[in-house]
Amino acid sequence: MELEKALEELNGLGVEYELQRHPAVYTIKEIDDLGGFEGTHIIKNLFICDDKGRESFLVLSCGHKRTDLKELADKLNVKKLRFGSENRLNEQLGLLKGAVSPLGIINDKAHTVTLVIDRELSTYEKLGVHPNDNTATVIMSYDSLMKILEHYGNPIIFLEV
Repeated sequence: MELEKALEELNGLGVEYELQRHPAVYTIKEIDDLGGFEGTHIIKNLFICDDKGRESFLVLSCGHKRTDLKELADKLNVKKLRFGSENRLNEQLGLLKGAVSPLGIINDKAHTVTLVIDRELSTYEKLGVHPNDNTATVIMSYDSLMKILEHYGNPIIFLEV
């Protein structure tokens, strides 16, 4: 259901993409082990919130980059960051653990999640993200991804992650 909804949204926005179906994957390593994504940079997605639970962030970074939450908290001007609960992820983005994706903002009608985008992503020709389902990957350009993200109106912050 989530897969079809995400694809309908992409088609409705006229976004060019390629869809690759595969067994369920939960990590960047698992998707690398599948193969077939040569020339595509798979995005790492982290759903995090501040220590008080007031703000939620979806961090999009380069797949093999380690994200230092303390350093990121400083850059976001929050005291401390922690991973958001699966319940919070489902409530705000309509996603399940293992299927975290920037396309989850399709479900965030209240614009409660701030997108934090690693500036380095703009240097890659092709990016891969889950279409809200971890049994497929959507491959598109950075510009296409940004078209989608900007369309939904969530706050966006660009940083070196």
